[in-house]
Amino acid sequence: MQPTPGDVHVNQPLTNISIAFLQNASNFVAARVFPNIPVSKQSDRYYTYDRGDFNRDEMQERAPATESAGGGYKLDNTPTYYAPVYAFHKDIPDQVRANADSMLNPDREATAFVTHKALIRREKLFAARYFQNGVWGTSIAGVASAPGAGQTLKWSDANSNPIEDIRAGKTAVLQSTGFEPNVLVIGRSVYDKLVDHPDIIDRIKYGQTAGAPAQANRETMARLFEVDRIEVSSAIENTAAEGAANAHGFIMGGNALLAYSTPAPGLMTPTAGYTFSWNGYLGAGPEGNRISTFRMEHLKSDRVEIEMAFDMRLVAADLGYFWNGIV
Repeated sequence: MQPTPGDVHVNQPLTNISIAFLQNASNFVAARVFPNIPVSKQSDRYYTYDRGDFNRDEMQERAPATESAGGGYKLDNTPTYYAPVYAFHKDIPDQVRANADSMLNPDREATAFVTHKALIRREKLFAARYFQNGVWGTSIAGVASAPGAGQTLKWSDANSNPIEDIRAGKTAVLQSTGFEPNVLVIGRSVYDKLVDHPDIIDRIKYGQTAGAPAQANRETMARLFEVDRIEVSSAIENTAAEGAANAHGFIMGGNALLAYSTPAPGLMTPTAGYTFSWNGYLGAGPEGNRISTFRMEHLKSDRVEIEMAFDMRLVAADLGYFWNGIV
């Protein structure tokens, strides 16, 4: 016997716990890189503007009693989003609940478990959508030696120059769009190489004092690269089937993405990407997530289920600069 609609309850306290986990899971970057746009409809259109129309010099000197020079801009309303609903559940058998020690909270633990599954799914979707070769306006391949056109030395090579590479990426995007990238997204393996890179250590070593050695971190590297922030994905995934030996690895590969992410989303505000989260789904939070609890009588269990409805959209490919296999 399956639960009827009247048996299902969107559990607001558990949803709030889930939202807290989503916001505090610092290893995952999918929710932090690009703006999140809560939307009331599962699918709809959004607008993009032709930046070329904004960047053209068309102002003219005006003679007395004459019309001023004028113009306009093209508006594209064909882009669409669709926020599919992703779901996962954890059952709490009656026997487990009855036998749980007083310090255990099966509902809260089930909420943490299903939310973690949601975080992994969202991070993998981010990697598939944005962290791939050929997605962005420019893709540079990391090579072990003798880089040619469209290539650069891997940043794991001490002879490479990540500072110059990133500056060149920023200049290229700025020149072609008028917007300077403000966020660098890297996998943990890339971060581990950058913090020990001799060029970076050499730039910061003169600020060291006794008891405070020169140490690269996200903040110092952000200042060196002249970006607002560096987002490091340290999220891992076990790719082994249940029952097999665990096979853990980082979800993000040895890649890097430099992009412009607007701090203030708006109709006429360019950005490399948006996440559209369907908060119009009954009881959903601002990231399109909700926790439902209902009775599975035929299993003699209570079910805790998470649903997330969102769509990650590439809005402007020319606002991103990507390094593939950079370590």
